[in-house]
Amino acid sequence: MKKQNKFFKDLQKAFNTGVSFMLPSVVVGGIFLAVALATGKATDAGMEITSPFMQNLNDLGAAGFAMMIPLLSGYIANSLAGKPGLVPGMILGFVANNPIGEGQIKTGFLGAMIMGVAAGYFVRWCKTWKVPSTIRTIMPILIVPVVTTFVLGMFYIYIIAVPIGAAMDWLVQVLGQMQGGSALILGLILGAMTAIDMGGPINKTATAFTLALMAEGVYGPNGAHRIACAIPPLAMAISTFVDRKKYTPEDKDLGISAFFMSLIGITEGAIPFAAKDIKRVLPAIIIGSAVGGAMGMATGVEALVPHGGFIILPVVNGKLWYALSIIVGAVISAAILHFTKPSLVDETVKEKKEETNEQIEIAK
Repeated sequence: MKKQNKFFKDLQKAFNTGVSFMLPSVVVGGIFLAVALATGKATDAGMEITSPFMQNLNDLGAAGFAMMIPLLSGYIANSLAGKPGLVPGMILGFVANNPIGEGQIKTGFLGAMIMGVAAGYFVRWCKTWKVPSTIRTIMPILIVPVVTTFVLGMFYIYIIAVPIGAAMDWLVQVLGQMQGGSALILGLILGAMTAIDMGGPINKTATAFTLALMAEGVYGPNGAHRIACAIPPLAMAISTFVDRKKYTPEDKDLGISAFFMSLIGITEGAIPFAAKDIKRVLPAIIIGSAVGGAMGMATGVEALVPHGGFIILPVVNGKLWYALSIIVGAVISAAILHFTKPSLVDETVKEKKEETNEQIEIAK
């Protein structure tokens, strides 16, 4: 029991460490992207930025977002194993967040968190090896990072990514069979898929499905998907504003950034919150996004461009229902967090009680 408690405490500490180092990258990327896209115009290919200066700002924002997930996984590994875990964790996080292998699979932030934890514990194990003193000096800079990256990288590509790719193919088939059936259920599923891994394979499967339908002149599912893209970051922005006792000062600052990301449909604005408190945040945003997606489909909302958020309102059919669906979904998610997420004071008291109970058991 003690070992189990220590394991989960180590994980929580590692996730918090990863998020804290990731935050500046999220803020920089989110603000730059929001400003740049706000000056663009909606086209069939998405938001088009015409100003060269704003395009450069957009590229800087994209670079900030590209660093976000590797920083998360790298510092998760660093927290668990020290400096030798940092580079393997970052490399494996980058791999998880980008298409790789024959099937070009990516697993997003959830895959990156798993790989960060795996790298941390693998490096811990490597550090227990008994090697000659001459080799020990090069262990942290050569042997440990090379072995860790190779073993876990190949394991990810050949063992983890293959079944995920097969599952995504199956999902596309299921969604295809649902087209023409219940609009409400399709919207519900698309909304949930959009939020469940925020940029990961399930989210991208929903995107690919809606893009394929857009090519055939069917815009309803894209409307549901784009509604759901804006809900997670807006929900977290509302939650950090309404329930201020439940969040740290850095979380509140991140809530402001998440608000701007919701305006341009960047779902990833909610990732730092999910990474820190996945068991409460993820169910809340999935439910809210599912409701928003279902509302959009049921009311006939159509998004005519492959982008999300309030920024595309001029090219949406059913503007009022589009906006209402986003707001209702976000409010539902924030309300769920209001009732499920404890205040920081309550959480601290709970942790102290657990520590006291552990000390009593040790004394016995």
